[in-house]
Amino acid sequence: MSLSEKIRKAREQRFEVDGLKLTIRRPTDYEAATLGDATFFDIASKFVVGWDGVLESDIAPGGDGIPAKFSPELWAEVLADRPAIWGPLAVAVIDAYKKHRSDIEDAEKKS
Repeated sequence: MSLSEKIRKAREQRFEVDGLKLTIRRPTDYEAATLGDATFFDIASKFVVGWDGVLESDIAPGGDGIPAKFSPELWAEVLADRPAIWGPLAVAVIDAYKKHRSDIEDAEKKS
């Protein structure tokens, strides 16, 4: 694993919504600064980077009971038909960023 992959991995955390065990990635400071007019869908689409134990039948009507391989393209298709999870996912991503900033500010105050 490259150093850049390790850095990205450190930004990840698990989040469960609507029976899906997802991996979300906290935005970088740059990404957070450029979110501007991003919709909940935009945030949920960009910052979900994986899933665990998701079967085809969990995400597609008539899907098989076999594991579905995550891809950003597949995730966008799944997400587009599940508007009820856009908000909770976006809030989880934003909260992860806020906690990150708070942790940095706390560390700066202590030094």
